[in-house]
Amino acid sequence: MGLKYKAAVLHAPKSPLLVETIEAEELKADDVLVRIRAVGLCHTDLEVIEGALRNPMPIVLGHEAAGVVEKVGSQARGVAVGDHVILSWNPHCGHCFYCDRDLPILCEDYLRQSPLAVQFDGASRARLADGRELKHLMYLGALAEYCIVPAQQAIVVQKELPFEQACLIGCGVMTGVGGALNVASIRHGDTVMVIGCGAVGLSAVQGARLAGAGAIIAVDLEDNKLDLAKRLGATHAVNVSRDDAVDFARKLTRGRGADVVLESAGHPRAFRLSSEAVRPGGEVIWLGKVDVETDVAFRWGSLMQEKRIRRSSYGGARPLRDFPLLAQAALDGRLLLDELITARIALEQVNGGFDALKRGAAIRSVVVF
Repeated sequence: MGLKYKAAVLHAPKSPLLVETIEAEELKADDVLVRIRAVGLCHTDLEVIEGALRNPMPIVLGHEAAGVVEKVGSQARGVAVGDHVILSWNPHCGHCFYCDRDLPILCEDYLRQSPLAVQFDGASRARLADGRELKHLMYLGALAEYCIVPAQQAIVVQKELPFEQACLIGCGVMTGVGGALNVASIRHGDTVMVIGCGAVGLSAVQGARLAGAGAIIAVDLEDNKLDLAKRLGATHAVNVSRDDAVDFARKLTRGRGADVVLESAGHPRAFRLSSEAVRPGGEVIWLGKVDVETDVAFRWGSLMQEKRIRRSSYGGARPLRDFPLLAQAALDGRLLLDELITARIALEQVNGGFDALKRGAAIRSVVVF
């Protein structure tokens, strides 16, 4: 008989998650059993709930998580019982065409298995009480009291960092900070624009600050989010419901535009704005996303003049390197994480947490066990 524990299960799109008791499979040789202590509610989870991201069901959501290792398999390496870990949703084989080119986010095994919502070896690690197999979102399924993952996905970090802050590093913070530090080419004194001030955008603001940007223009539709962006490092704020962000950037830069634009709103208008606001020869990093079947239109002239545009899903993450570095930056006070947490909730309040995210009323609601 396997371990029994509570999890938030989605049985069909556009329906509430059900908190129910599920049963874990036995650990395989390279597996790690993690007792989850905190999970952030992310827009990717919401996309599955809304049906914009298609996954087989029933499925356990949750991919931004931190916890404590309770058991390790006989061949698990680099992690021990009692370690505090942040979970990574990007396992990779390490030897395919893309892994050999330092692009683990494009690992062939990772991309092939991801739509199946299984673990990295192609199997599930949990079942419903009636014996039906459960699926796992993004190789994790961490909206649960426990999670079983391969050792490579359990990244050991400093025990001093509170779990509800640590979990944010696993997705939103890594994507935003990494987008600025790992993916973009921000030079000291550059003018950087960040479009969209949710968890990823606010993290990108902090990444731009850590990179030494001279001016950071935060762009959003809500004044309260812009106020928070200024607390986290933005030097200027533009509410695009009232003001023209392109005009603002050009006036600030003698008519050129922003050196780097980080888009994190995930809206067709924001993608278009990013191409208009960046200067000739500048760089655009798209961190946000829309439904994969959605068309996004651009003015052709905005794409010319040697502009560079790149999409990044995980901020160039190398979790073994980056998670401890970001955790230490938080402990040192250089990376502010607690400010991103709108609410701490129980697992039974998960549907209300996602409702708040959908309404734009929350930066991050964190389920705390």
